[in-house]
Amino acid sequence: MNFKLFLWAVRPKAMRPVEAPYGPARACTCQALPLAAALLLVSSPAADSPGILPLRRSLRLLLPRSVETRCSWLPRSLQRHAVRHRRSQHIYCEAIASQERSGPVQKHVFRSLALGQQYSALGSQPILCGSIPGLVPKQLRFCRNYIEIMPSVAEGVKLGIQECQHQFRGRRWNCTTIKDNLAIFGPVLDKATRESAFVHAIASAGVAFAVTRSCAEGTSTMCGCDSHHKGPPGEGWKWGGCSEDAEFGVLVSREFADARENRPDARSAMNRHNNEAGRSTILDHMHLRCKCHGLSGSCEVKTCWWAQPDFRMLGDYLKDKYDSASEMVVEKHRESRGWVETLRVKYNFFKHPTERDLVYYEGSPNFCEPNPETGSFGTRDRACNVSSHGIEGCDLLCCGRGHNTRTEKRKEKCHCIFHWCCYVSCQECVRVYDVHTCK
Repeated sequence: MNFKLFLWAVRPKAMRPVEAPYGPARACTCQALPLAAALLLVSSPAADSPGILPLRRSLRLLLPRSVETRCSWLPRSLQRHAVRHRRSQHIYCEAIASQERSGPVQKHVFRSLALGQQYSALGSQPILCGSIPGLVPKQLRFCRNYIEIMPSVAEGVKLGIQECQHQFRGRRWNCTTIKDNLAIFGPVLDKATRESAFVHAIASAGVAFAVTRSCAEGTSTMCGCDSHHKGPPGEGWKWGGCSEDAEFGVLVSREFADARENRPDARSAMNRHNNEAGRSTILDHMHLRCKCHGLSGSCEVKTCWWAQPDFRMLGDYLKDKYDSASEMVVEKHRESRGWVETLRVKYNFFKHPTERDLVYYEGSPNFCEPNPETGSFGTRDRACNVSSHGIEGCDLLCCGRGHNTRTEKRKEKCHCIFHWCCYVSCQECVRVYDVHTCK
């Protein structure tokens, strides 16, 4: 089923002008997909703006009866990133085909870990915002207004989970996830512990990182390269390439991740602080990345652009912040809106936390034994390093219970030889390893 939707000022070079019910417009042909049809970002000069209701009535004439349209005004905080027109009004519309006509949609589920107990399932395109469990109204509006970038949000959450599991691979709590459960980490994040602080920080950073990268790759019409922070070029190089717009990624992460943290309690204050600490890590580590141009690898011309750091470096940085996180205490005081909880540093003789530091106010369980109330899976049968005296060593990881040792045979490639030109031949060797696991 093909049909036409009208888009104002979206990728003008890729669309030809056509006649439309309200002023000059540009149209594209969209292929209806199962359970979802098409998305459109509408922008027009303020004087010619059709308004939401007339626009929806016009769309009803263009679309089949099985398609439902939802339109809303684009928030001003993101208008400048959508269509760069100084005096424009922006409307974002979502066209959805009914389930009865279109049949089921296959989902690839991601679990959101950035927002406490809400763990959303984000499907691959097309995404139906109403089918994502756990979203608060503000997040639901965000999803519908910016559905184009929701796959990047899901990718950022996935990136945060993977980095959490890498950073804690040798710890008693190794960022274990639970399948088929909205609370992807179980009850671990219910308490305001160091672990919860790190998860919020790395997830918020992951969302900002993935959205920024998606914009630089040109996969979204709402954003692109950053042209605001270039300044004069340096000696021996000039601006080129696509500078990554990290401010837009941080803004998206803040709008979505902080949407739940609007309560006047200590946990919301802690989550907001740690979310912002994770996002600030990206802005603090933006750097120039350069490329040389010239014959035979010479550097006759050098072009540079602003780039994000590797996400592994951000994970290492936030892991250091986890180890040095500041313990806080909760204070209550009365304001005009009622009782409000705030956080104060517990030990005044320690350095007060900055905006870049992680904070918590509840102690962590030891994670040595399984405990469904705390979400601990214990450390039995976990592999440990017998030669290490650190937390990944058998003494600490096994909590003094001792460890078992077994031998394991592994097939590996060995005696590899490079042949001119051009292939490599290897033999297959069997090697025996000692594997140590906690009792």
